Amino acid sequence: MQEKITQYTSEINTFQPKSVDELEAFRIRFLGTKGIIKDLFDEFKTVTPEEKRLLGKVLNEFKKLAEEKHQSFKEQFESGVQAGEAKQDLSLPGEGFETGSRHPLSLVRKEIIEIFKKLGFNVAEGPEIEDDWHNFSALNFPEEHPARDMQDTFFIKKDAENGDIALRTHTSSVQVRMMENGQPPFRAIMPGRVYRNEAISARAHCFFHQVEGLYVDENVSFADLKQTLFYFVQELYGEGTKVRFRPSYFPFTEPSAEMDVSCSICKGAGCQMCKHSGWVEILGCGMVDPNVLENCGIDSKKFTGYAFGMGIERITNLKYQIRDLRLFSENDVRFLKQFQSELI
Repeated sequence: MQEKITQYTSEINTFQPKSVDELEAFRIRFLGTKGIIKDLFDEFKTVTPEEKRLLGKVLNEFKKLAEEKHQSFKEQFESGVQAGEAKQDLSLPGEGFETGSRHPLSLVRKEIIEIFKKLGFNVAEGPEIEDDWHNFSALNFPEEHPARDMQDTFFIKKDAENGDIALRTHTSSVQVRMMENGQPPFRAIMPGRVYRNEAISARAHCFFHQVEGLYVDENVSFADLKQTLFYFVQELYGEGTKVRFRPSYFPFTEPSAEMDVSCSICKGAGCQMCKHSGWVEILGCGMVDPNVLENCGIDSKKFTGYAFGMGIERITNLKYQIRDLRLFSENDVRFLKQFQSELI
């Protein structure tokens, strides 16, 4: 038995594992429930009392040696070191960090702002929770207008005496605040999030993002509006993009129009996005109604102006050929990674 212990002691002293698997094999061989040390202790029970006095201390020291050897290498492996050397090859290139990118809506919002800044437009912002006056009444919405119905608006507080409080349905409320607090000329765009109580689908959502614009000064005409928007479309979608204006109605503009652009997805051939017409409506516009100017304390006989509003989601759909606007708010990394090549 003494010879076995001496032999195994020499084996333990020279043991140098190169992997966790080798260390585990060592543990099983010496310290396992069916290992060498267990067998030696079983054998120790059968020796004479004289031999027990001699071998007891030797056997305990042998067991301690095996346990310390195992623990020492275990700690080295856990700390990333093998026999005093780095576990990983430090000459290998690093894994690096995965970079993010701006959201596609943020990219398009920034591009829209930059285009209108070239034309002298400033950026204005306002609260997302609005009162009835700034969201509806000042913008010439009659009391019975459908936009006031609960099916369209998220009302926070219904108050017939002091006016309802609601999540804004458009950023036109920022236009009202601007005109109330100053005098023309005004030339600004109002980007922001708006809310409407609509069923969520590939083409609609209960919240979305708008950019509205306002220009008020003396002798502003509809021709100025058309040239401004035509320049915007050419800058955003590229030269050759066709534009058309269709008569429409908005309570706060008169005359009013909707502007269509040629579909960049199907190139006019017809697809689901353009409803097989070759055209996609991207914004509403018109000359500011004189009542709106007067409501804000501006002389409508001296000043005229135009206003327009567009949904950033619709613009982004066309620019990047995205067919489902629900993708913008689902935070799917596979979708967002597609925009990492964009400038951030």
